[in-house]
Amino acid sequence: QVHLVESGGGLVQPGGSLRLSCAASGDIFSIDAMRWYRQAPGNERELVAVIFPIGSSTYADSVKGRFTISRSDGENTVYLQMNSLKPEDTAVYFCNVDIISGLGLLHTYWGQGTQVTVSS
Repeated sequence: QVHLVESGGGLVQPGGSLRLSCAASGDIFSIDAMRWYRQAPGNERELVAVIFPIGSSTYADSVKGRFTISRSDGENTVYLQMNSLKPEDTAVYFCNVDIISGLGLLHTYWGQGTQVTVSS
């Protein structure tokens, strides 16, 4: 069993910054890809960023140059640094992590979501 705990969301003014964290705990042998998604009211959930074990990452066009995804494998944690935030970044942000268990089985887990609101 694996648990993902997110933190770091909140209310910020346009142009401000937030840093999201997602920590995994439980039956973890290793971690493969780690992702951040977001979902705004009335919209589908969209992929924001993904980072792979070798450190390479990709971003949605809407956040390129403003958001940075990073990971700490020693702490089983993925981060999302969000700068120059815009009102259209308002959404619930979810982490999504591929975890290999001690038995060698790969499962994908979701965090509980954290609200990010960008408003003046």
